[in-house]
Amino acid sequence: MKHAKTATQNACKLCNPLGACLAFRGIENCVPFLHGSQGCATYIRRYLISHYKEPIDIASSNFHEESAVFGGSHNLQVGLKNVTAQYKPEVIGIATTCLSETIGDDVPMILREYTKTYRNGSPMPIMIHASTPSYQGSHIDGFHAAVRATVETLAEKGERQNLVNMFPNMVSPADLRYLKEIFTDFRLPCMLLPDYSQTMDGGPWGEYHRIPPGGTPASAIANAGKATASIEFTSTLADSKSAAGYLEGAFGVPRHKLSLPIGIKESDKFFDLLETLTEQPRPEKYEDERRRLVDAYADGHKYVFEKKVILYGEEDLVVAMTAFLREIGMTPLLCASGGKSGQLKQRLIELIPDLEEQGIKVREGVDFMDIEDEAKVLKPDFLIGNSKGYTMSRKNNIPLLRIGFPIHDRFGGQRAHHIGYRGTQELFDRIVNTVIEQRQNASSIGYTYM
Repeated sequence: MKHAKTATQNACKLCNPLGACLAFRGIENCVPFLHGSQGCATYIRRYLISHYKEPIDIASSNFHEESAVFGGSHNLQVGLKNVTAQYKPEVIGIATTCLSETIGDDVPMILREYTKTYRNGSPMPIMIHASTPSYQGSHIDGFHAAVRATVETLAEKGERQNLVNMFPNMVSPADLRYLKEIFTDFRLPCMLLPDYSQTMDGGPWGEYHRIPPGGTPASAIANAGKATASIEFTSTLADSKSAAGYLEGAFGVPRHKLSLPIGIKESDKFFDLLETLTEQPRPEKYEDERRRLVDAYADGHKYVFEKKVILYGEEDLVVAMTAFLREIGMTPLLCASGGKSGQLKQRLIELIPDLEEQGIKVREGVDFMDIEDEAKVLKPDFLIGNSKGYTMSRKNNIPLLRIGFPIHDRFGGQRAHHIGYRGTQELFDRIVNTVIEQRQNASSIGYTYM
């Protein structure tokens, strides 16, 4: 069943500069700044606050009719001056929107003019520019563009240091805290970028901060070119868009590219790499986590085996989750994403060689109308993805297990684990409980033990 349509309906992705704003929020003492209209900043603030439950200021050059016709250079320079005076940031992360990209504002040139005009001997904020037009790509493209632009701006050459760069992809603050815990336990110094584990999931303040504490210091990012290795969690990111790829090309820092470590097999690869880099075995606590996860797989297998699922979200998350679902005996009927890297199916085949024999459908560049059409035919036991699939779930009476971003209709999305043995354990427990709840609700008996 297919709907005749000429435009995207309920996109399975978010806008490009949203991802850039989140990445910039993971830099210490940084203010995200949108060069475009005020509405873009309001929309992005609404999305981020709804998921993370934290205040976030996003500055804007506030385009109006005159700027749209004659260019936004004046607005950008006035905005940068105001932000510098009011927030006193160390870094300003500038992302462009559809409007400024469409009229062709030359932002690097404007920034050079601004620096020349206002440099008066006192330190100026470091300005990082990421090109993020919303009419192409998705929020994950903006996220990676901001991370790469940050490294290109700040990384410096120097003597090798006992340091590893960690580019974790767009994971939750809880996942970022877990990664920092792992590196600390391995006693391996790490430059984690971005790190919004505190800025987007912090505690209450005794006094107001214009910029929330936390984030990766600019001085730490400057050392990225001196690291002994970079680890990057991605399956579909092109080399030309990769921060780790840039560091490898510009400074010779070896790049280790891994899928998001969800499931035992992919988590093993991550911990094996850390053992290789440190030349020491993993701490016993992670062996314990792995043993508990194996035990949980054995206990919960009878519930999840051959359950059928439709999975959607960012391409890297879909790849990692598909491998995990096959690992626990579930059948993804459809792996869908609004992204269009052109690599989704190939990356899935590399992890699941019998993908086509299993009848697993893969679709890129879809919207929720496309996914709903597929769901009516495939009839999955439940859906796995973000909150934007709720309408489809409700309309077709298919349970939805919420993962990733955004989660607007449940509490604690920012504290959900996804990666490593600990994150996989949490995901597996939630999946098993979703199956049990579904059985319980469908039963006329009213079982209290399942």
